[in-house]
Amino acid sequence: MNNTSVKGKGERRFQIIINVILMIFALCAILPFILLLSSSLTDDSTLMQFGYNFWPRKFSAYAYQYLFTSNGGGILRSYGITILVTVIGTGIHLLVGPLLAYPLARRDYKRAKLITFLIFFTMLFNGGIVPSYLMWTGVFHVKNTIWALIFPTLLMNGFFIILYKNNFATNIHPALIEAAKIDGAGEWYIYFKIILPLSLPILATIGLMVGLGYWNDWANGLYYITDTNLYSLQLLLKSIIDNIRNLANMSVNTGSAAASLPSNSIRMAMAVVGIIPVMVLYPFFQKAFVAGISLGGVKE
Repeated sequence: MNNTSVKGKGERRFQIIINVILMIFALCAILPFILLLSSSLTDDSTLMQFGYNFWPRKFSAYAYQYLFTSNGGGILRSYGITILVTVIGTGIHLLVGPLLAYPLARRDYKRAKLITFLIFFTMLFNGGIVPSYLMWTGVFHVKNTIWALIFPTLLMNGFFIILYKNNFATNIHPALIEAAKIDGAGEWYIYFKIILPLSLPILATIGLMVGLGYWNDWANGLYYITDTNLYSLQLLLKSIIDNIRNLANMSVNTGSAAASLPSNSIRMAMAVVGIIPVMVLYPFFQKAFVAGISLGGVKE
């Protein structure tokens, strides 16, 4: 009885210590976002004079006003384009990526090793930016189209294909496929009714990674988009901060009003505008994301 009581007290103490440690880690993760939001709502001159604080010394929403009114309110259009690109790009990837990886995980597919090697080769070597630009613009003609934000770089990343392949090979027993074939199931039925339902955690995990890649991507727009009506959110924000920097540099000697633009608070506001949708959506994918990350470490 005494041993049980001592053991119970020890477990409670251990649980309290673990909870305290986790709370400290949680605060370490949350405090930078609070500082970011506070800085974006602080007057820029106050920010430069007193530095960054967890509560605005002098409240000002001018940074957000500038973001949403500059460029003719184009930030809302850029939001729409980024959401559209993220949804379409992630959807196509989840349709095509696992479909490519599944045959590579099958032991009875003779060319699996060769194709896997070719995919892995692309992870180590590539032709570079110039040949890629010439191919996408000269052969596929994606310049100044919405597809320029979808196809290059992100859609068929070799790393994700390898992750899919390893998941199919290690977590789906070949006996399931053989049993389905004995029952008369075809390959498409096996893939859509057995393989994909058993792979939902890894699909959600990689889908979230791909979606974040599309949401944060600005390089494709920088290379292939010159039409401002097709600017993604990240590219528009980069363009705004570049314009502010250039105006500030040009107006230092002239003393014009452009020199007083809130460049520091705008940078913080840009980060808030770019990250809020991700923070809102992440909790809905968290359970599947954690399951997908830990799936490979669970053994029978």
